[in-house]
Amino acid sequence: MIIVRVPFLWVSGMALFPFVLVRTKRPDAVLLHHERIHLRQQLELGILPFYVWYLLEYLIRRWQYREHYDAYRNISFEREAFDNEHDLTYWKTRKWYGFLAYRTDKPPGGAI
Repeated sequence: MIIVRVPFLWVSGMALFPFVLVRTKRPDAVLLHHERIHLRQQLELGILPFYVWYLLEYLIRRWQYREHYDAYRNISFEREAFDNEHDLTYWKTRKWYGFLAYRTDKPPGGAI
């Protein structure tokens, strides 16, 4: 992971394989871990397919939830990253294509 500070970034952090762009001089461990999960997702899918999927899923979620923030938080990639960002060892034990468990609205491993 190569961390690059971009003071004018409109979000706290962003993963663009192999870089993590951050707004602050000292990003916290949770933010870096969240972005590390995204780097792994990008590695699995490939960078371009990841962003195509991300955009398409955002558009579907935006139609579904109507609000930007709700749509963003319900993208499968974001759901996986937010659900596991506090477990700083998750990226070490995470299964390949772990985001697939987050594609539906039901919680991973939950009853239908």
